[in-house]
Amino acid sequence: MDALRSALQPITHNLPTPLLKTGLHLLGPHCYKTLLLDVDPLSSPPCVKLLISKTLGIGIIAASSIVKLPQLLKILSSRSGSGISFLSYLLETAAYLIGLAYNTRHGFPFSTYGETALIAVQNVAIAVAVLHFGGRDAGAAVFVAGLAAAAWALFSADVVDMRMLGVLQAGAGVLGVASKMPQIWTCWREGGTGVLSAFAVSSPALSNLTYALAL
Repeated sequence: MDALRSALQPITHNLPTPLLKTGLHLLGPHCYKTLLLDVDPLSSPPCVKLLISKTLGIGIIAASSIVKLPQLLKILSSRSGSGISFLSYLLETAAYLIGLAYNTRHGFPFSTYGETALIAVQNVAIAVAVLHFGGRDAGAAVFVAGLAAAAWALFSADVVDMRMLGVLQAGAGVLGVASKMPQIWTCWREGGTGVLSAFAVSSPALSNLTYALAL
């Protein structure tokens, strides 16, 4: 351990200012000093756990930036939304929007909910594509306008207070689970999955499992 510490400290003591500030922000002064300056992880298991949790959170956010991209590309390449339930994406996006507003207004670290914002944006793109290729451009415009209005209300304390937002957040989990039902029904009704991407369907469960392991 001493040899490793001697090798790493010249690097960790001379990090560029942006990296130094990022490390302090993510880990806090105590854990930053223990892990990076002193390079002494064995002395503070809670700091090690914090580092693992933050690293996984950032990794999940990075992965979330492309998690629904395969689904969107399949729709665009086939110019069809067959097998994909618009209602499923509508409900899931609504649940994500509530969660995003709740976490943002409570001032929680972005690393704990950032994937919600990125997946929600991709969901909107997919839902719009499904409507567009289904010949429902007017419906797509109404969908986007409705989401914008809902977002404005959820992020405005004058419209939705914290108590009501807490109630909505409590129901968001149920809404997220319910959002899977229309997709199951669509696949059963059409006798197949169409252009549905297996990766896009399974990725939220993998993200949740990763978060659970980090706790």
